[in-house]
Amino acid sequence: MTLRDRQEALVAALVAGGPLPDGFSPEPVQATAAALAQKRSGEVAKAWPALAAALGPDFPSLFTAWAVGRAPAGSAADGWAFARSLGADLPERAAGELAAAEVRFVLGPAGVRRRSGPALRRVPGGVVLQIFGRIVRLGR
Repeated sequence: MTLRDRQEALVAALVAGGPLPDGFSPEPVQATAAALAQKRSGEVAKAWPALAAALGPDFPSLFTAWAVGRAPAGSAADGWAFARSLGADLPERAAGELAAAEVRFVLGPAGVRRRSGPALRRVPGGVVLQIFGRIVRLGR
């Protein structure tokens, strides 16, 4: 195994739930992985404040449990995918934040990019609309 292969395996163990490469002590790697997961949840909370606030003190543990085995894609994309994964359990106030992101941006394999045309998303009690670069929420 080359140095590059060992480095890739270590990164995978730290951030994506990969197996621990030979020659590494599990305790320090697990502690580092936990610290990186905590940092990752904090970055997502900054990018998705309504989602983090709606889930309250459970947000870090819920996000970290979801993120295990998933390589980081950036705080915007990670928060988006996490919010979508909650489905019917997504709190109403976070649904508006997700809808606003979905009408303004497109999440694809290359990450998050601005949407070029109009878009509409339903939220509890109304809709979120993006047209001509403006986002409007209709309803409550």
